[in-house]
Amino acid sequence: MPKYSVIIPVYDRPDEVDELLTSASKQVLATDGDGRVPSFEVIVVEDGSTVTCEEVCRRHADLDIKYYVKPNGGPGPARNYGAERATGEWLIVLDSDVILPPGYLQAINDELAAAPADAFGGPDRAHPDFTPTQKAINYAMTSFFTTGGIRGGKQKLDRFYPRSFNMGVRADLWRRLGGFRPMRFGEDIDFSYRIVESGARCRLFPQAWVWHKRRTDFRKFFRQVRNSGIARINLHLLHPGTLKVVHALPAVFTTGVAGLALVFAAGAVLTVAGLVAGCQQGCNMGLILAYGGAALMVCALLPLLLYAIIIACDSTLRNRSLHVGLLSVPASFIQLTGYGSGFLSAAWKRLVLRQKGEGFDFSSNQTFYG
Repeated sequence: MPKYSVIIPVYDRPDEVDELLTSASKQVLATDGDGRVPSFEVIVVEDGSTVTCEEVCRRHADLDIKYYVKPNGGPGPARNYGAERATGEWLIVLDSDVILPPGYLQAINDELAAAPADAFGGPDRAHPDFTPTQKAINYAMTSFFTTGGIRGGKQKLDRFYPRSFNMGVRADLWRRLGGFRPMRFGEDIDFSYRIVESGARCRLFPQAWVWHKRRTDFRKFFRQVRNSGIARINLHLLHPGTLKVVHALPAVFTTGVAGLALVFAAGAVLTVAGLVAGCQQGCNMGLILAYGGAALMVCALLPLLLYAIIIACDSTLRNRSLHVGLLSVPASFIQLTGYGSGFLSAAWKRLVLRQKGEGFDFSSNQTFYG
């Protein structure tokens, strides 16, 4: 029986799966405490893809690989499908767009030997070969100036909650908790909350990191982070007490940006009106109005410009690339306003209007998945 079962749900990503399986074949494991070399199997679950990776899996016959096809149901059910067919003591869930460094499994093995755990997670990084946009998105998701560094791979004072792009769970614990619930958004955080609430030991493994491609363009990235903002409200309803002040900060930022945009627009209107009045009527009051409007525009732009400069400089130094640094500015604004807008929209609908939302039924106080 293998020690680890690596579960990879996939939808229309044969090239990414090829890279992931190639990196999995390069894993080297030292002798375990019992004198044996731990083994691992790989379970690929094709979740209703139109472009399959069946041929890719055939090419990786050097791995103990199992390939399954199921109707599309989302990543959570696909992971559960793979877990039901896994034979390992540990289930390791990976996104199909990650790449493993050579020492990934060994880092997990070392951590498990050093201290007990029932579940774990690892951080992610940007690969040197990733596109500038992917590196900028990675910065936006991990920087102190955007997310507070909560995904940067450091242990926090609060409990650690692994994410499904790089997560490990004891197989018996997975089955006892029922795996992922079929939620549309936030299913991995929901599962992590349930792991911790069960009393299980959950740890961060800092050295068990992966290269994570994330989204390849800003439009897809905005949709992803907006869904995360929506999920945060749904998770609050499923797990009362888990909503923290830090989760609302992107909403505060988004509201602030919207306010500054209104101030800028008002300043622009005043400036134009003042210039028109000054030119047509020779009115000094018109020029005063124009100067006041221009001052409003400058005051509205300065905070955003200062923030953009901080982001650009920090990312340029971290990535050693001015190109990535400049792209990190729109990526950071998208990360914060996308999450913030989703958070605000879901809060209004779920908490104020009391509408039913995914994962919660206000009429019965029971979970549901529609």
